[in-house]
Amino acid sequence: MIRHDDRVTSPSLPRAYGFAPARGAGAVVEDVDGNAFLDFNAAIAVCSTGHAHPRVVEAIKEQAEKLLHYSASDFFLPIYAETCSRLDDIAPMTGPTRSFLTNSGTEAVEAAIKLARHHSGRPYVLAFFGGFHGRSYGSLSLTASKSVYRAHFGPLLPGVVHAPFGDEDPDLDFIRNHLFKRLVKPDEIAAVVVEPIQGEGGYVIPPDGWLPKLRDLCSQHRILLVADEVQSGMGRTGKMWAVEHWGVEPDIVVAGKGLASGMPLGAMMARGKLMTWPMGAHGSTYGGNPVSCAAALATIDLIEKELIANTVDAGDQLIAGLRELASRQPLIDEVRGLGLMIGIEFGSDDVADAVEIASFRQGLLTLRCGEKTIRMSPPLVVSAAQVRSGLRIFDEACRQVAERGPEAFVRYIGEHEAGPDVPEGA
Repeated sequence: MIRHDDRVTSPSLPRAYGFAPARGAGAVVEDVDGNAFLDFNAAIAVCSTGHAHPRVVEAIKEQAEKLLHYSASDFFLPIYAETCSRLDDIAPMTGPTRSFLTNSGTEAVEAAIKLARHHSGRPYVLAFFGGFHGRSYGSLSLTASKSVYRAHFGPLLPGVVHAPFGDEDPDLDFIRNHLFKRLVKPDEIAAVVVEPIQGEGGYVIPPDGWLPKLRDLCSQHRILLVADEVQSGMGRTGKMWAVEHWGVEPDIVVAGKGLASGMPLGAMMARGKLMTWPMGAHGSTYGGNPVSCAAALATIDLIEKELIANTVDAGDQLIAGLRELASRQPLIDEVRGLGLMIGIEFGSDDVADAVEIASFRQGLLTLRCGEKTIRMSPPLVVSAAQVRSGLRIFDEACRQVAERGPEAFVRYIGEHEAGPDVPEGA
């Protein structure tokens, strides 16, 4: 199967290891060979309600039997407006909001850039080193987590500048004393786009007070604050939106990934007063597809009414277990996280790669991020028993790498990585 894939798919796809899923339920996925894996990456934090949640599947089936698609750009699609209304209910800002629905997170970021520039009349956008906002041209211009994403695609979108994130500039001195004085005046900046917790850049949490300072800076200069919650939103951190941990209200919120439990849907939510662009200024043929909207409505209900509480409990259990492991496992430098958005940092990228592969071979799906970090982002339905199983497997993976060395776990895609050495019936 992997050899066939290699012949017909784009070589740009960054495959982590030789895992080929066939079906899933909750926090468990079975591969094409019948091996069961405990999924602690949830398809890059997408499968928020777990794999094939019965209520999400039922909502998809019910909608698919009525109407598969009609474009909300040119016609009035009831479920599109219903989804926007539910997003208004859960948006992390006071006052009315309006939403534009997309097919993905990167499209939602593109919509945010366009709206911010159109509404403000300003040309510049500020993003942060380590941030990841997508791979389409506008989003890629904001992305600054790895140079490989940008290599050979220039020139990118003009008018984008970057600043250090979080602990690297705790008082925003770089922005005030260098960027504003030497590169761009603040009254030329349309928006500051920030991940409240950096995702692909390493699951990096800013220090307390940093996001409120950024909010104050934006308010002072009438710059729109855009929270990219594609990975950190939808209950992932134990609150619906990560910005809520710091009491920050953005002007625009971007959502994706877990919004529809795996169906393709993104959203750009903005304060109603900012939606000043005229009819025809932006649109999408497929954005807000009715089947995806049905999945989103079921997902929002599940997260709001049931899964946020489980995320807090399971996240506390998982973080505590990982920190206990770190206290006796010298390979681990740091465990950080909120809810079920957890980063485990190692001493080198080679060690992090090896632990990821060793975990996979033992039946645990994790995923690298940043320079030397493994992310854990299980479905929000993960149980206490599954957390214990995941910790046990991860402990064993770390032990194996410590004993055998990272060179024993070379990253490759091939028949020897078709399944775990010890299938985990989690």
